Amino acid sequence: MKIIVCSVLSFLLSVATTQAGNRVPAKNIVIVHGAFADGSGWEGVYRILTNDGYNVTIVQNPLVSLAADVTATQNVLANQNGPVVLVGHSYGGAVITEAGNDPKVKSLVYVAAYVPDAGESVGSLLAKADPNAPAPPILIDGKKGIALLDRAKFPEAFAADIDRSKAEFLAASQAPLGLEAVSANITTAAWRAKPSYYIVSSEDRMIPPADQKLMATRARSVQFEIKASHAVYISQPEKVAKVIERAAAE
Repeated sequence: MKIIVCSVLSFLLSVATTQAGNRVPAKNIVIVHGAFADGSGWEGVYRILTNDGYNVTIVQNPLVSLAADVTATQNVLANQNGPVVLVGHSYGGAVITEAGNDPKVKSLVYVAAYVPDAGESVGSLLAKADPNAPAPPILIDGKKGIALLDRAKFPEAFAADIDRSKAEFLAASQAPLGLEAVSANITTAAWRAKPSYYIVSSEDRMIPPADQKLMATRARSVQFEIKASHAVYISQPEKVAKVIERAAAE
């Protein structure tokens, strides 16, 4: 009888320890930028989070292929000490969906991002986009295997709610997206096993807000809606940081 009681107590203690471990607040934030931009636009969010005591790292993913971007993210995750909240914007949502399977990742935060399932790609989600929404001004160069945004249309499509001169600079300095990154399928969707949060940009002209809500609902994400453009992380850094901190605390 004593042996049985001890075994039960040991089991309950083990479960309690595991549950407590899952509730440990994350102090590490890893951010993956999306297509047509680099990580420098996240400076405002970075400064808020670091001032609040978080260890923040921005992945400068090459945007050549999904595999390369996942590897770049995994390399950053390997250097983190403790639980991580993994954040992805736009195309970066596909990257964190795959890279988020890393055991250090406790939760995912999607910021106006694609949320593909296993067997899906950003390209397949683009093909299902709301036909009544404005189409993003993507220019495809098949010979070079890259995609860019029309420079003249970039400010309105990507960053309509930030200073015009800054939006024009973003257009001039945009990073091309490899077509391999768009066409590659997800193998294992991390959001199926881990909690996720989603920031819907209600004025987005790159990913239709209705599509964002559908993806967030499918992933059972906790949803937050912010009146902002696709560049919500630039125009509303305080609100974006607040959602990330909630994910870190829960």
